[in-house]
Amino acid sequence: MNKIQQLAALSVLPVAAALIAFPAQAAERPTCPVPTKAEVKRSGDSDVDQPARGATAIKGVRVNHIPKGFTYGGVVISKHDGISEYGYQWGDDRPNADSKQRSLWVRVVCWPQASKLAQLKNGPFDMGTFSGDTETVKIGGRQVLTQEGDGALGDGRYAGWVEREGVVVTVMASTPLVPELSKIIKGIKL
Repeated sequence: MNKIQQLAALSVLPVAAALIAFPAQAAERPTCPVPTKAEVKRSGDSDVDQPARGATAIKGVRVNHIPKGFTYGGVVISKHDGISEYGYQWGDDRPNADSKQRSLWVRVVCWPQASKLAQLKNGPFDMGTFSGDTETVKIGGRQVLTQEGDGALGDGRYAGWVEREGVVVTVMASTPLVPELSKIIKGIKL
């Protein structure tokens, strides 16, 4: 083997090593985002962020499209019935009764049994159940279960999907944000 052949063979080794390691790295990736101890404490203390956090408000989740106009936000974490819920709520200073009130809630639910969209109708969620008139539609390039927001969630549109087995994502957008729901959903990356 001449020097050029040796150099070519050696230059392929890092690429081959990376390709071999990739499945192992993917296996090490957590199946569901896990909040830090500090985030759990913030949620328990009901700490409010002023101004609201941005695209990386939920560790392990990127919300690439957050509408403008939020004045505060907060981490929301809950564990019950074998599932954990981890999310962030953005809001403005308008009262809930104001039709221009803007709020957005993005949540990841670690639910080991979740594998099909239809399961969301019977999901063991603390808040934000799909108990109303639901429909399956495509929003933001994803097949989602959706319904009108109810009293507990406020007015607007509620949507959810199974990101991958055991991982559910839900989004609640208040009425003024519904026109941006497609961009919001499309921009969520785990």
